[in-house]
Amino acid sequence: MAESTAAPRRWYRRLSLTTWIFIALVLGILAGLGLQGAPEVAETYVKPLGTIFLNLIKMIVVPLVLFSIIAGVVSLQDVRKVGAIGGKTILLYLATTACAVTLGLVFANVMNVGAGYSLDSGELAYEAQAAPSLIDTIVGIFPSNFFQPMADATMLQVIVIAVVFGFGIIAAGPKARVVVDFVEAMSEVCIQIMRGILLVAPIGVFGLIAPVIAANGPDVLLPLAWLVAVAYVAMACQITVVYSALVKALARRSPLGFLRGELPVIGFAFASASSVGSLPLNMECAEKMGVSKEVYSFVLPLGATINMDGTAIYQGVCAIFIAQVFGVELTLGQQLTVVLTSVLASIGTAGVPGSGMIMLAMVLQSVGLPVEGVALVAGVDRILDMARTTVNVTGDAAVAQCVDALQRRAAARRARRAA
Repeated sequence: MAESTAAPRRWYRRLSLTTWIFIALVLGILAGLGLQGAPEVAETYVKPLGTIFLNLIKMIVVPLVLFSIIAGVVSLQDVRKVGAIGGKTILLYLATTACAVTLGLVFANVMNVGAGYSLDSGELAYEAQAAPSLIDTIVGIFPSNFFQPMADATMLQVIVIAVVFGFGIIAAGPKARVVVDFVEAMSEVCIQIMRGILLVAPIGVFGLIAPVIAANGPDVLLPLAWLVAVAYVAMACQITVVYSALVKALARRSPLGFLRGELPVIGFAFASASSVGSLPLNMECAEKMGVSKEVYSFVLPLGATINMDGTAIYQGVCAIFIAQVFGVELTLGQQLTVVLTSVLASIGTAGVPGSGMIMLAMVLQSVGLPVEGVALVAGVDRILDMARTTVNVTGDAAVAQCVDALQRRAAARRARRAA
């Protein structure tokens, strides 16, 4: 009798977190399909599981980012090294975002994403929310209060605070030793809390995915199925071509090995549609794939805030879709404007579900398209959001791999010159 109970327990333990997340995804989809006739049941009784899980992640993500970045900056012990990592990171993020929105525009044009639709803008109503200007975005990066960004989870400001305090600790030298010990201890505490929260990730994934499927069944998605298909194809191309080529060329590692190591993050990001929520798991996977802590603790939190490649693809595809639906032909110059606006907009897009809608309105306004068109994609935004978040976090991980490899090679060159 003891053997029969021990065997299932060993089988249960052999399953990885990745396996459980994908099992939860499948079960959530099946439950959502079964509850299509009563989506309010999924909304009332199943969604709270996902909401509680996301709330736990949001609770820990700000202190995790704050202490991880401070510890990462302090571990560098050289302001020039911080600048080198930051410069490479931002350059790669901007380059991948430009590639992403260009891919979105190319696929949307080639696959004629808005074919068969014809609407008058008067048939729709969408009240655009004001998007911040570039100057306002830059000014808004720098906080006037230490605690407010923590309370509001304004990640760009949290990152700035962390970097500033990291530089301050380096400048203080030996006198700040007690602060260094505290920061490193708190970083480890946050990581351990996060690992505990991730143990219930499959339950959270189930609670997040089932209500989406229940509310957005195949009947609802059918009219916009081609838009979703085009966006998904473009996003899959970004991962399998752009990121794979980047990892192969700069990190000099197998793209398949990289994607295998990133699978837990991909599964969680797809279900949660939250770049910031996926950050702790992304950091853990980066560490397992050999990325140094000083790199991933800086690159990944920054990427969760400013690197929105999936959102850029979404904006490009949706801009062409809305233009074709309303019978507007965008010129090459206007499409280049979409590229530039999307790259800048991605910097100000928060890594939380649904935030891309405001930025899409900004992109539409930049080329004179009716902002009411946002209402067209609102019904499938969550389905698109899951895929674009997957692209976002995979892009963060790819850049972390590349920056780490570049830093290691630069250190090796310095060592050879010194010898």
